[in-house]
Amino acid sequence: MSSFTIMIDTGCDLPQELIDKYGIKTIPIPFQLDGVPHDQGRWQEISGADFYKALREGSVASTALINPESFVQVFTDYAKRGEPLLAITLSSGLSGTYQNSLLALEEVKAVYPECNICSVDSLNAAVGIGLLAILAVKRRDEGLSVEETATWLEEIRHSCISLFTVDDLMFLHRGGRVSKLQAIAGSIIGVKPLLNIAPDGTLKLKDKARGRKGSIEALVNQMKRCIRPGTKNLGLFLVGHCDCEEDALMAVDLAKSAFDVQDIVIEMIGPVIGAHSGPGTIAIFFVGDMNRFEYEAKFYPEK
Repeated sequence: MSSFTIMIDTGCDLPQELIDKYGIKTIPIPFQLDGVPHDQGRWQEISGADFYKALREGSVASTALINPESFVQVFTDYAKRGEPLLAITLSSGLSGTYQNSLLALEEVKAVYPECNICSVDSLNAAVGIGLLAILAVKRRDEGLSVEETATWLEEIRHSCISLFTVDDLMFLHRGGRVSKLQAIAGSIIGVKPLLNIAPDGTLKLKDKARGRKGSIEALVNQMKRCIRPGTKNLGLFLVGHCDCEEDALMAVDLAKSAFDVQDIVIEMIGPVIGAHSGPGTIAIFFVGDMNRFEYEAKFYPEK
């Protein structure tokens, strides 16, 4: 059986029990809340409930990059010990973290040319990275090497579908995703946007729904588009939420009514993504029968 360590950054929102179960290593993406730095990652210095409560009350959160030096330190430790490592990072379409990992890897390989370390751009975010990490664990346990697993992830990542809805358009406006006029108008008339992570790893506005329940139903209807008719066992189904677990459970129930969903992970989305999407975000992640290129071409062809 092949053995190597899988490392994720804290733009990935796997439950801690799964991180511990699979021996996954984490590296923190720093964030700030009202100018106060939090350098240890997800909820080590503040709880998720307190973080989202602060955002609802007007606090401002921001994120930074993992600098190359932090990656160099980790990669050097593994290179010195001759241990293989697979890093899976937040999408390059949302962050420069992946690029910094490559800069670090180049520096480490100059000193340790035989090191067995790979970095994979997830082209995903939040629990979607967690989906890739779990899939990587399964491939590792089947005996694939770190290089084989990295290559396989780069192929399968486009079949990992990520669909989002947010509760407050103003958070997306602050991140440059929608105009201020759209955000204000949407908030007044109760429009909830539907977004996905596109093939290039960026977040794209795809559709709109009226009301909270309507937006969650629309998410699951989008999921049905990506799954072959007659499919019973959906496989891994991951749901992320920004402090709105009841709505996440609604999404699970709707998915269960359409598919035989057995392997379910529900997790609060961390501050790295939550700072930009805002409280009330719901996201679903699964492996589709069509990849993201096919999904875009079929349902959202370029005009």
